Amino acid sequence: MPRDIRVKICGLTEARDVAAAVAAGAAYVGFVFFERSPRHVGIKAARALAIEVPPGVAKVALTVDAEDAALDALCAAVPLDMLQLHGDESPERVAQVKARYGLPVMKAIGVAGAGDLAAIDAYAGVADQLLIDAKPPPGATRPGGNALAFDWRLIEGRDWPLPWLLAGGLTPENVAQAVARTGARQVDVSSGVEAAPGQKDAARIRAFIEAARAG
Repeated sequence: MPRDIRVKICGLTEARDVAAAVAAGAAYVGFVFFERSPRHVGIKAARALAIEVPPGVAKVALTVDAEDAALDALCAAVPLDMLQLHGDESPERVAQVKARYGLPVMKAIGVAGAGDLAAIDAYAGVADQLLIDAKPPPGATRPGGNALAFDWRLIEGRDWPLPWLLAGGLTPENVAQAVARTGARQVDVSSGVEAAPGQKDAARIRAFIEAARAG
């Protein structure tokens, strides 16, 4: 019996890729507003992509330590359903962003070892969702999208009092194992469904969602 797994396809830059994600059954589509990422989109391009997303699919903006001015411009122009904070934002900053923009906030937390799990609890009381991602390797130029997985056994059997997504190095080939190991009900993918950095592959998007949901 298929699993009820919600999938987020992140780092979308082209209309055809948004359409492919929607057609495959994605619950969320993500747009990256971080210039050092190969998946970065500008506000004008993101608006054009977002207005084509049908109701029922959540439009998520990924930002990294963005100041109010940048978020003001983004939220004024792009019809969004959620903000994803993927930098070093504090719990206090998460609460400020929620109050200022009136949008649900997803906070990404990087995990490399057991010592990183304590941070999750600090955000569980303020964020609307958590994204449990692999911590970027030393010297990385971006906080996510590095095709790196963490040891899923670190969160095996754990749960938190709010929805959360598993991310980090997921692919069509390993997502079923990741879901089985962690009990995740939601998963996030970017580089794992690409033909090249920043270039999504419709067949891999479809295969990823099918594998995530396979019973």
